[in-house]
Parts: sequence; structure tokens; C-alpha cells
Amino acid sequence: MDYQQFIQITQRNAGLSAEAAERAAQAALTTLAERLSKGEARDLLEQLPAEMKPWVYTESDAERFDFDEYLRRVAEREGVDVRTAERHARAVFFALGQAVSAEEIADVAAELPQDFEPLIAEAQRRYFEVFPAEEFLTRVAERTGLDGDGAYLATNAVLETLAERIAGGEVDDLIPQLPIELHEPLRRGKARSGGTARRMTLDTFLDRIAERESVDPFQASEHARAVLATLREAISVKEFFDVTAQLPPDYQVLLPAP
Repeated sequence: MDYQQFIQITQRNAGLSAEAAERAAQAALTTLAERLSKGEARDLLEQLPAEMKPWVYTESDAERFDFDEYLRRVAEREGVDVRTAERHARAVFFALGQAVSAEEIADVAAELPQDFEPLIAEAQRRYFEVFPAEEFLTRVAERTGLDGDGAYLATNAVLETLAERIAGGEVDDLIPQLPIELHEPLRRGKARSGGTARRMTLDTFLDRIAERESVDPFQASEHARAVLATLREAISVKEFFDVTAQLPPDYQVLLPAP
């Protein structure tokens, strides 16, 4: 693939002008190179068009940052917000998947943490469409009768408490399937538990949600049902099964009917 083809694929998939597609590609690949080892960055640039090699060339060791920090850096380089940067990065990775070998994409993936999965999946042409945050919160609001701020607070409270209750590895698997706006409560919950699932009764689970929302336990249970029902719609069937399989039987009253 030549340089113009790479930019045209990025341009078409992100809905950008040619100039903006070039900026997006440079920002995404330069930031990717910061996250890769020197050897892997050099392996990658060998398969890229000559015009793009300087974007990926590095003499520095890999910096250990997560997906959210990756997007923050891309956004800063592009001069756009983080949500836009994520959309552009997906388009760039789609082009990357067509420009280099499948083996090279696998090698890149091996150096990245799990939360980069949406980009790797795009490069491997198996991208899972991430549910927009606005749609997630709208559905929670419709199910609960809350306004936008209330739906946001309820969603954060339920996701943070859920992330405390399940294993840290499962939280890591869940994060890539949700929009970036919903990552923080999951990270907070995982941090609180130290990555180890905390055993808690259903009443304790609801009490923690209620405390975080400043509502009573009955309202907390209604909000938990709404958020979990929306979660089922937002993530893959397998991921929802993996999450809920870690919950004890008495939590079934909060789960949507099959």
C-alpha cells in the first residue's frame, strides 16, 4: 500500500479531508510508537510507506501508558477532543491493518495492554462497535425516569460498585467494550478492590450504590436494574455472561430477563 492509499482509507472511514486524515494518521502512529519497544516500532515502520516511517521511528524505550492516555496524547497532537481522537484512531488502525501483515499486527498487539483491544480489533477487521455514551445514558434515563445528570450519577455508581464486586481481569475485559466516558468508574472500582473480587451480599451491593448516589436502597436497586439492562445491550453476549457469571445467585433479581 502506498501513502496516498493509506490516507484515503483513513479519510473515507473517518469522514475527513485529506489534510485532516494526514494529521490523524501522524498523531495516531506517532503516539503508538511511543507505546512500543524500539524493536517493534522498527519492525512496523519497515512495512509502512516511506512518507510515514519518520512518524514511527523512535530511539526511546516503550512508555507504559494505557488506552485513555493514548487517546489523550493523540487528541493533543491533533488538536481535537478525546472522543474525536478515538474515532480517528480507529480509522487509522483500520488502514494500518490493510497496510501491514497480520503477523505484524499480532506483534503490535502483544506489546499493548488489553484496553487497546478496540484499535487492534479494528486493524484485524473484527471491531466491536462501541455503544455511544450518550445512548447508554439516554437508555438509563428512560428506564429510571432520571434526568441526564441523574442517569450519569446512577451509571457511575453502579459501574464502580460492579467493578469492586468482580475480578480485576474481568474489569479489564469490560472496559474496551464501553465508551471512554464510562471507563473511570470501572477503574475506580477495580482500584478499590485491588483487582480482587470483593464478596458482598446483595444488600451490601445496593447499599454501596445508594451511598454513592445519595439515594435509598430501593432506588439504588431500580437504578442497578436499569444500568445492567443497558449494559447487556451495550456489550457482547459473551462479555455480559462473563461479568454476570461472577455474581452470586441472589443478584439475579437485578439482571434483565434472558
